[in-house]
Amino acid sequence: MPHFAYIIQSESDGSFYAGSSHNPILRCQRHNDGWTRSTKGKGPWKIVWVRQFPTKAEALHFERLIKKMKSRVFIEKLIRDSGGRPDGR
Repeated sequence: MPHFAYIIQSESDGSFYAGSSHNPILRCQRHNDGWTRSTKGKGPWKIVWVRQFPTKAEALHFERLIKKMKSRVFIEKLIRDSGGRPDGR
């Protein structure tokens, strides 16, 4: 089953959050519903970047890479390189 690494952005403060899921749209809804402690209270969230991987392990590996970088510049480059804009417009 395909799995996805994703980045969401807070519409209230512009911060980013990286995660992985088999359904990033549903996962974003759950972030907005307050299911995740680290994103609770910073919503609403919107998906700004998604990449599909053949396995859950590969998606988790890429999620960890994003988090390890701890770099807004790295995240904004991922978004731009995928054809999106860091501000989600």
